Amino acid sequence: MGNLRSSMHRGFGFVTAVALAGILSSACDVHGISEPGSLASIVVTPNASISSGASEQMTAVGLDADGRVITIAPVWSVAQNGGTINASGMFTSGPTTGVFTNAIVATVGGITGRTSVTVTPGALASISIVNAPFTLAAGSSQTIIAIGKDAGGNVVAFTPTWAIVAGGGTLNQAGLLTAGAAIGTFTKTIQASGSGITALGTLTVTAGPLATIVVAPSTANLQVNGLQQFTATGADAAGNPVVITPAWSVVASGGTISAGGLFTAGATAGTFTNTVKATSGGSSGFATVVITATPPAGVLATITVSPNPANVLVNGTQQFSAVGKDGLGNVVVIVPIWSVINGGGTITASGLFTAGATAGVFANTVKAATGAINGTATVNETVAVVTPPAGGAALGTAAPNGIMAGTAVTCVTNGTINADVSISPGNTLTGFGPCVITGVRHLGDAVALQGQIDLTTAYNTLAALPCPPANAIVANLGGTTKAAGVYCTASGISVSGTLTLDGGGNPNATFVFQAGTSLTTAGNIVLINGAQAANVFWQVGSSATLGTASQWQGNILALTSITLVDNATLLGRALARNGAVSLGTNNVITLP
Repeated sequence: MGNLRSSMHRGFGFVTAVALAGILSSACDVHGISEPGSLASIVVTPNASISSGASEQMTAVGLDADGRVITIAPVWSVAQNGGTINASGMFTSGPTTGVFTNAIVATVGGITGRTSVTVTPGALASISIVNAPFTLAAGSSQTIIAIGKDAGGNVVAFTPTWAIVAGGGTLNQAGLLTAGAAIGTFTKTIQASGSGITALGTLTVTAGPLATIVVAPSTANLQVNGLQQFTATGADAAGNPVVITPAWSVVASGGTISAGGLFTAGATAGTFTNTVKATSGGSSGFATVVITATPPAGVLATITVSPNPANVLVNGTQQFSAVGKDGLGNVVVIVPIWSVINGGGTITASGLFTAGATAGVFANTVKAATGAINGTATVNETVAVVTPPAGGAALGTAAPNGIMAGTAVTCVTNGTINADVSISPGNTLTGFGPCVITGVRHLGDAVALQGQIDLTTAYNTLAALPCPPANAIVANLGGTTKAAGVYCTASGISVSGTLTLDGGGNPNATFVFQAGTSLTTAGNIVLINGAQAANVFWQVGSSATLGTASQWQGNILALTSITLVDNATLLGRALARNGAVSLGTNNVITLP
């Protein structure tokens, strides 16, 4: 019995083991382990945000349909203009900022994966001061701003540190620029800085609004029926000169006065306090006249000082003379005592005046006196002009040209150009003949191109020359005489009649006229005392027109165009940067 039970026990265990093995075997046959399948998708990471010019490593992972990783070697590309990527997936952003959706592409066969990238501005690389240079009236203010950019030209947000480094006013950290009291051009004085980057801007301070008028002489001692020339000088609140054209009147009797300020004493002796009045806008200035009876023949009655006015360079000299006369107009020999009463310089006992260092109009400042009788003269002091080389040397390769144009040159009939003619970038020449060019024609060639480059340089140099406030052009220049210097207006220059340019005996005297807009003529230029047409420059911000029969002299450098109306002649050059030069009938242009 024992052996039987033992055998049965062993048999049951075997059966159980076999059954279990069958179950396990069956399970393995139904759910066996396999390798990853075919590539079904690619996942690209990261979705990056990087600054312009920076780099980021991109990664591509391949997956089969069950999401199992498959080893791949993708081909990388950039679908938009966000940057570049190399064969190993290193992406480098370009200069353009923005969100580049699905721009990074990894490709294996026909399967692609994508990710996006956001390009932000890079590090601050440059600063610019908006609307620089600035022009402000003394004491006035303006808020200014600065813009920062990265190396790709993208705007970078930053807070500038503001400073004034070469005078001219004050500037707070909010960017509020306030002009000082002193007028002038303060080059590269405005500074904006940040992250080691700096930008500089120029400030020009002009005179403020008219605040006061001073009439000179303040007291005039005259004989009955005598004459006295009065002058009026305007100034702003800081004392800077303001150009005025006053209205003259007599308010307390004593005589009459012309529109130009020439007072004629009446027949009644007496003291007429504050009788001479000069008015401009809401401001007025006054002078007193003391009238005495006419002394007998041979007794000194008047002293006349000349020249009056005198045009003198800053720190220059001028010899004055004085002539005495009796009440009948006969010359009386005098040994005057010379003095300077309204500033501007010093004078010797012999009448040799030396100007000071400050430009301006010093009305009736030079005085010659004998006893109670005196005469005065006004001094106009100007800054010595810093100019390009005299004559054609200032124009470089543009100098041989009587005409230069940017687009075209036209002529109606009987015109003669005694010089070369160049056009660039255009090449249109119309009317030659019947019009005549005696020199060489350069139509859109390399010579014309270089000439335009040199013309642009000369134009910019002339436009940048400092213009003394006393030389501001406020009226038609016809009928006036100008010494060497820089004269300017923000608007147009008009000349009706004759404008005389006085070289003062210097053959290299240079005259520069800066017109913000136009030059329009109905008159002539006359040169005296050594002045030469080659040294006269007209820098015109738009276009110039020489009117009918104008006899003009000097070099016209116009931004746009130049027109010569019938019978106008030019001893000089008509040089237009961007537009055309148009001639009518019987025009003649000759190099100076």
